[in-house]
Amino acid sequence: MPTCETTLPHPCYEASAKHTHGRVHLPVAPRCNIQCQYCSRKFDCVNESRPGVTSRVLQPWQAARWFGELRSLDPSISVAGIAGPGDPFANADATLETLRLVREDHPDVHLCVSSNGLAMAPHVPALAELGLRHATITINAVDPEIGRGVYAWVRDGTRILRGRDGAALLWERQQQAITALVAHGITVKVNAIVVPGVNDDHLPEVARTVAGMGARLFNLIPLIPTAGTGFAEVPEPAPALVAGLRAAARVHLPQMEHCQRCRADAAGKLGQDLAIATELLARAADSTRSGQERTRIAVASHEGLFVNRHLGETDELLIFAKDGAGFRQVGVRRTPPAGGGGARWQDLAELIDDCRAILVAGIGPAPSQVLGEAGIRVLEVQGQVDDLLPVAWEGGDIRTFAKPPTRCGDGCGGNGLGCA
Repeated sequence: MPTCETTLPHPCYEASAKHTHGRVHLPVAPRCNIQCQYCSRKFDCVNESRPGVTSRVLQPWQAARWFGELRSLDPSISVAGIAGPGDPFANADATLETLRLVREDHPDVHLCVSSNGLAMAPHVPALAELGLRHATITINAVDPEIGRGVYAWVRDGTRILRGRDGAALLWERQQQAITALVAHGITVKVNAIVVPGVNDDHLPEVARTVAGMGARLFNLIPLIPTAGTGFAEVPEPAPALVAGLRAAARVHLPQMEHCQRCRADAAGKLGQDLAIATELLARAADSTRSGQERTRIAVASHEGLFVNRHLGETDELLIFAKDGAGFRQVGVRRTPPAGGGGARWQDLAELIDDCRAILVAGIGPAPSQVLGEAGIRVLEVQGQVDDLLPVAWEGGDIRTFAKPPTRCGDGCGGNGLGCA
């Protein structure tokens, strides 16, 4: 595919463009291959503005459709980026397919990715072929002894590394990614999270090191303490600390000082996201390839009260539709018979093409992948149907609402030997 030449500015790399040109982050990358101590990827709150958060995860074709709708509303959008909610290259197929689809329809826009760098280097030639000109890598330490305090684990294929070993591997791969990006003429920005007492004194050294490798811009991002993470109790760095670190890092690299710490589904100008973007995102997530809106939810249940059947053992699905403030069952659909191999799941995807989600007590990787690629959200849970349907409809993090099996003694103060 020929590379792209564009005169449109990139608002993240050019501060002068932040009020005139916008960007869209396409949330197609849910999985991540590292666990940072500051990160929690939950998709259930549109009012939470921080990296790693999105209200929906899209399939590539849905993301391309969403981008097109947004750009028709705001032609000043000049960037299509992928920044999560996980890592783009822990979801490499979806990332590259999304960029390809956007490039076909919008040859003038900038394509952009933001990654931790662990699995990025092998995909740099493909990114360059797509005409990508900007890439961001988050590098919180170039000393594994410091990095070990930032990362809980690093997953390389099937290996999980912790402590110094994980941080050392990550930095090795990040160096490979920077080298490959620079060699292909791609402008590299490095993000670094300022964690007081952990890596703050080390960040000027990070700037010096990556500048020597060819990075062009440095972005110090103050920590956002987030509940449920290893740094939940670490205070957000004071503005004076961040300003001092930027001054020290500026000796080595220009500083990005207008970062808005954007969500993985941010859309519009920096700090001025389009109000309609979330509504259009939900519509895209619930649409079929033909553009039909999904208005149903499929449930694998024995009796209609609980989600309690494994998809592979289910011969029929209960179909529910929104009815005022609640839901009502509107039908029963026989599932395709066993023995058809992968065709069985393709047939099932067509059978429930009008469903935005399917609730199952268990599911194998093959049907999960096929249904997901068809744009049907797969929710593997156990609990009451009435409790789970509203969350599935809104696209929230349903794990918070699923009810785990209770043991005798839980909640009643008993000894677990029976309440008789």
